[in-house]
Amino acid sequence: MSLFLVACGGSGETNNALISPTLPTPQVDNRWVLGVFEDESLLKDNCEVPRNGIDNITGEAYPDVVGNSIDEMLWLRSWTNDTYLWFDEVDDNDPVGFSVADYFDQLKTDFRTDSGTFKDNFHFSQSTAEYLTRIQGGITFGYGISWEFLRATAPRRIIVRYTEPGSPADLAGVTRGDELLFINTIDFINTQDSDDVNAINAALFPSSTGQSANFTLLKQNGVQTGYQLSARDVALSPVQNSKVLATDIGQIGYMQFNSHIQSAQRQLISAITLFSQNKIQALVIDMRYNGGGLLSMASQLAFMVTGSSQTDALTFNQLQFNRKHLTFNPITGERLQATPFYGREIDYNQGVFTTNALPSLGLSTIYVISSNATCSASEAFINGLRGIDVEVVLIGGTTCGKPYGFYPQDNCGTTYFTIQFQGSNQKGFGEYANGFIPSPAPQFEADVQGCMVEDDFQHSMGNRNEGMLSVAVNHIQTGECPVEPAVKRLSTQISSEQGLRIRTSSSIIDAIILENSINQVITEPK
Repeated sequence: MSLFLVACGGSGETNNALISPTLPTPQVDNRWVLGVFEDESLLKDNCEVPRNGIDNITGEAYPDVVGNSIDEMLWLRSWTNDTYLWFDEVDDNDPVGFSVADYFDQLKTDFRTDSGTFKDNFHFSQSTAEYLTRIQGGITFGYGISWEFLRATAPRRIIVRYTEPGSPADLAGVTRGDELLFINTIDFINTQDSDDVNAINAALFPSSTGQSANFTLLKQNGVQTGYQLSARDVALSPVQNSKVLATDIGQIGYMQFNSHIQSAQRQLISAITLFSQNKIQALVIDMRYNGGGLLSMASQLAFMVTGSSQTDALTFNQLQFNRKHLTFNPITGERLQATPFYGREIDYNQGVFTTNALPSLGLSTIYVISSNATCSASEAFINGLRGIDVEVVLIGGTTCGKPYGFYPQDNCGTTYFTIQFQGSNQKGFGEYANGFIPSPAPQFEADVQGCMVEDDFQHSMGNRNEGMLSVAVNHIQTGECPVEPAVKRLSTQISSEQGLRIRTSSSIIDAIILENSINQVITEPK
């Protein structure tokens, strides 16, 4: 899971005025009444800072009208009370005295699962422009590096997971397994200075085109190497390293699948077509860093690896909303119905099926490489296949545990993500809040046949000798897991000590949170 650090504290500015400034009159708003919720539609798009003109991404006029921050918070409150899966576990606090962001942050349950973890670890918001650019355009901003934080407090450890092809980092020679030592002249590992932490964040996750930073990385051969990287828009390649491996039992297909975003559809079709042409005997899908995305795309992929004979008339995923909405979807207004296995391409811009049939492999066993960053739509893929008795073999680590999803909702330039539904498979199973667990001898329903294997940063992804892939290939050939872990364990314990707190980066958001499925708004072709 990719994270970054934020230092607490003020800006360091001082007020040198000789005359005390006139303080603004405190905002007074008496509309909040405990337990009484105004119709959310009457509050929607009433903005403290309304947008004007035409949205360059959607081509539509902004709906914003002049309002204030209390309008925005009261809308969040009513919207949460109506659609949040655990709406009756949310404290009903007066918004006066909160910022909009802070008010949204506390509009979630604080209840825990039986294992002691919070039920809702997936509550966040993001700039609408950033969200739409990523999910629709397949574009992110930065250097093109996916980072793995092994330790978030001093002594810190951060390692490169992979780079996007053609990105500044890729072109400069940054590779998987490179470990960060210095940013500019700052000791990344050991500094505890709040100004340094601010500078680290600004460099790791830049905000403007052309912003550059100097990174000193420790290479696998022990050599420290400096890179000056400049930020820009980076086209994401959600499907990478598609290849066919020759083995004693025949051809094995492998692909690295990083995100269920719209641009992945064409790349997935190309990969499946390659595997079909080579008549593969087995398939390994590497989802170790796939935090989710479009549930409809997970359904398409499940169809492509299996085919119509194993999926016809069966349920891939069934959504369940809160008890206020047992019959109709509260977002679309449509009657609730199961999501099938989608066998056709989708025009994601229009939200409709095309007439193009998807290729399929007809496999009855699928190998999935996983980690705690394998989340949401990736877990729905696993669960959906298990629901129709397609064997899924899990190689790697326990998945993140997110049987939930949401419909991203824009208001006043911010898109909010709050859990609205839980999914289940053909057999009605959806209780995997603690993740799917690879096990040589599964005992419980969330246990999945497979092997626990540590991530291997010493080899590139798709390399036959990479730890997780080599175990997958061996298991395909022998049915056995290694006696000892294939890779030495690295600590992934994240702490928030020493005044530092963790928050998500919008540039890598799908490593943490599922973006919503459009499965309820796709329509049949004319």
